[in-house]
Formats: sequence, C-alpha cells, structure tokens
Amino acid sequence: MKKLCSLLAIIAVTAGACKNFLDVKPSDFLSSSNYYTTPAELETALTGVYNILSHSALYRGGIVYLNGFEADEAYINRSTLINYPFTFDYTATNPTIEGFWFACYTGINRANTLLQNVDKNTALDQALRDKVRGQALFLRGYYLFLLAQNFGGVPVFLEPVASVEGTDAKRATLKETYDQVLADMEKAEPLVEEISVAKSSRVNKSAVRGILARVCLNMAGQPLNDQSKYEAARKWAKMVIDDGSHALNPSYADIFIKIARDEYDIKESIWEAEFWGNGMDAYAMAGNNARINGPASSNPNTGMCPAYVNITGKFYNAFETGDLRKPWSIPNFKYLATGPRGAKTYEAPPTPTNVYLVNTGKYRREYETLTPQNINSSPQNWPVLRFADVLLMYAEAVNAISGPTAEAVGAVNLVRRRAWSKGIKEVTITNGGAGYTSAPTVSFSAGSNAQATAVIADGKVTGVTFAPDAVVGALTGSYTSAPAVTFSGGGGSGATATATIYTAADADVPATATATKESFLQFIQQERFRELNTEGLRKFDLIRWGIFVSSMHQVADMIQQDVGAPSYLQRFRSVTERHNLWPIPAKEMTLNRQMVQNPGWE
Repeated sequence: MKKLCSLLAIIAVTAGACKNFLDVKPSDFLSSSNYYTTPAELETALTGVYNILSHSALYRGGIVYLNGFEADEAYINRSTLINYPFTFDYTATNPTIEGFWFACYTGINRANTLLQNVDKNTALDQALRDKVRGQALFLRGYYLFLLAQNFGGVPVFLEPVASVEGTDAKRATLKETYDQVLADMEKAEPLVEEISVAKSSRVNKSAVRGILARVCLNMAGQPLNDQSKYEAARKWAKMVIDDGSHALNPSYADIFIKIARDEYDIKESIWEAEFWGNGMDAYAMAGNNARINGPASSNPNTGMCPAYVNITGKFYNAFETGDLRKPWSIPNFKYLATGPRGAKTYEAPPTPTNVYLVNTGKYRREYETLTPQNINSSPQNWPVLRFADVLLMYAEAVNAISGPTAEAVGAVNLVRRRAWSKGIKEVTITNGGAGYTSAPTVSFSAGSNAQATAVIADGKVTGVTFAPDAVVGALTGSYTSAPAVTFSGGGGSGATATATIYTAADADVPATATATKESFLQFIQQERFRELNTEGLRKFDLIRWGIFVSSMHQVADMIQQDVGAPSYLQRFRSVTERHNLWPIPAKEMTLNRQMVQNPGWE
C-alpha cells in the first residue's frame, strides 16, 4: 500500500476541496505563523500541494470523464448527464469547469504559501529546503499549465492570496502565462530529486523534463504557434531518454496491471497522480478511474465498474493487425456477473454499429490487490507521464525541426515494437488431408506454444482459429522463428500447414510514413492515438495540431454512417472553434472585476 500523506494533509484536502482558494480565512491549509519549521511540517505542506492532483475536478474523476478530455477516441455513454464539458453543451456556469478552475488555483495558492515559508527555519538543511522548493515550483507551474491549456491566458499569482482585495487581477496573455510555467519548471529542474526507482507519485528530474517537453510542444502548436519551442521540447525529451533510468515495459498490458496492483514502475510510468485506499477507512484517497474508465463489471468478485466510457469507431479502426495495444485498450470480452475474480466470456469482433457500445479497456479492476473493493471508488493511480510519451514527443519535435531523421523514426519504432505481437501471424493450410470426423489437435513446435483449434469441412482441415486471451488478444505464442504445425487425431490424416510469424519489421514505421515531414507527423499523430488513448491527452494534442474541430466532426460523420442518430452524435457534431477553450467560470467573472471572458463565451 502506498503511503503518501499524513492525517493532517488528508484533513486539509478533504475539508476544503470545494472551497474557494480566495477565502479570507481559509480553513483548508496551514497557518504560516506557527508552521513550516520542521522537515515533517514542510513535508505535510508539500503533500497538501500534491493532493490537488487528487481533487475531484482533476485526476480523481473530472479528467477521467466529466471534462471531456477523451476527444475523438471515446465518449461518455450516459445520456442523463447533461451540461458537462463532455457534452459540448455547457455554459460559464458549469460546475465542473468552475471546480477545475478553483482546484488549480487552490494548488497554486498552496504552492505560493509553501514557497513563501520554505526558508522560515534557515537551520534546516539547505538541500532539504531546495527539494521542497523545487517540487512546489514545479507544481505551481503544472497547475498554471492546466489552466492555460483549458482557458488560455489567465491571472498569474506568485504570492499567496490572503484577502478578497487580492482577487481582482488582469488576465496575462497566453504567452505570459506559458512563460511563467516555463520559468517555474526550469527553476525546479535542478532542485528536485534525481531519478528514483522507488516511486512515481513525486516529481523528479525526469518528470520535470518530460512535462517541460509537453509544455514546449503545446507552445509550439496552436494557438500560440511559437515554433522556436520545438527545439526546447527536443532538448528536454532527449534528456529523459539519455539519462538511462527509463525504459519501456516489455508488455503494454503490464503497465496498467502494475497500476492496478499498486506497483510503481518508474522506468515506464514516470509520474502518476496518487490514489490509495478503498474509501472504507479514515485515511483513504481513492479515485474513480477504473470504476468509470474500464470494462463493465457487476461482479463484486471482479470489482464493480459501471463503465461510463465507450470507444468510437475511429479509435477501433486505428490499429493494425498484430498491434497488441488494441485488445488491451479495447476489450474483446464481457465480465461475468457471477463467478470467480476475472471470470469472463469472449466475444466476436463487433459490427460497425456495435463498436460504439464497447467500453474502454486499459484500467481493469480484476487486477487490483486491495480488498475489499469499494463499489464507488478505486485505488488505481492515474499515469500523468509515461516514457512512451517522451519518446513520441521527442520524435515529433525532431521531425518539426529536421524532418523524419533516423533517430526520430527509431524512437517511434521503439514504442511500436514493444506493442507488437511476436506470435504466429498466419497459418496456411497446404494440404487439407481427408477423413476427419472431428477437429484434430493442432500443435506448434518450439517457442511459446500457441493455442489453436482446427476447423474442418467435408472431412478436410480448412483452417485454424486461435484461442482468445484478454491480455494479448489471441494466444498466438511468442517465437523467434516460424514453428512447425502438426495435426493429430480427429479420425483423419494427411493435413499439413505452414506458419508465419510477426517480426520487428511488421512493427516498424512504413517507408510511406517517412517520405515527408508532413506524412511522418500524421503517423505520429496516429501513434499517439494508439499508445496514449484514454490517458487525458488526446483533446490537447488535437488542439495544438489545429485539428480538434475537424477530428470531432469526422467522428460525427462516422457515427451517422454506422449508427444513425444516437443521442451522443450531437456531442461530436456541435463542437466548434470556441470549444478549443472553456469559458471563464461565471463565479470568477463576478469575483474578479478585471476578468475578461473568452471569445465565443461572452
């Protein structure tokens, strides 16, 4: 069980999670008059800054589904939930948007208070104070970055706001806002801890550098279009790659199995928003991810999941044969309502119409180890930054600067090769034999034996079908060379077949994608779609590429063709350019007399 926060920090977060950070006498944070004098007090204050990540408006639930960050990959399947960001039919009075705004500013204010007091006791070790300072600076920058992504330029506070008079502040421009994000994070980078193999819930140099790459790519894209930042994005991503502390988990599925099991995997999962507990004790801070964003389950032995998130046809069709990210991200099964943990039945591929009824699949409660499981919450962390993302950001930045160089293509190939099957690609029947009255047993030599069943017709073997598997999609084995295929039993004889296997070349970026800078960018865009789906990044990728509206309309066209006019069609169709930004919350417009509303939301 991960242990991140003290009782005091828990009380600080839960008691004031919904309060305005601009209250004159806030009850949800620590008084500076008698605090910040010991290492434990600094740690508790820092935990309070981190805990905003677990706020209900951020990674506890909002980013998972209510905020609509899933974009063209998925949609919320609840027609009764209205006036939420994911419906794209909301106003400035929307409580989810308001909650996001005030949660981020609460985090900024907590960071400012800690930064103001971190040197209160100069007798404390300087290195300790600098590590705390670095993390607080980074988190202030990160919360400001989230605001910039969603609202554009916003008021920038660098000191604690302790009175109502301090709430009136002009909006900084988008560039000024991003410049402050960069200043905070760049100042934090030399102060935070070196790479740690113990945990990924606290930021270290890799987390800061990786997020800096993300910030710079956002600055290089729309609407700021500061293309000079591609070089900075390349630099920061390359520092993470060259450090040598990180590597891809050999199994895509295992990334999320480890998250479910509450295991840190710092090599792949560089930074996570922390959740813990099952909500059944006084010190838990459980989240909503796996119970909202995962395969449906009504079996308490497996773990209850009402499954609010369904995929789109565009997402289903984005994968190539052999890509094992598809069967993990898009489950090929249904959990049974009764039976042992993880009991499931496998299903045939969905029709184009039924694709939109399939849940997302990455976050699976059957792998959670904390019991008893809570029906309404889950301890699974949220992956904020993974090494695969860093590799893809690096490739994108290099391509923008120099085109599809060998190094950029190689970074993408690393991500793709990890995702690819090493099993049997195809079995070709060379002789159907004769006299088979039942399906003969199929055997494969060497390697990791695949599991398949023969198909017969008119006494002959006509093909084989592989056994389904929830982790890799089909039990096709793992081989370094093509295995021999033999058939035995079944009352007949003479059937022969040959097998071919997947190779690294099947995974590699095709030559057509590396012909030009534009074609490689399009390929990277699709690769991010496949690799990072349902991780809260897609919407902002599409916005910075300038294709958010057109991508959402493309999904609307597909829904209309595949399904007709379901209730969720209008969510995609109604997206316009004004939805690139949220409206400034009406409450903020009332409190801050200098605030100006975003275009299209006046």
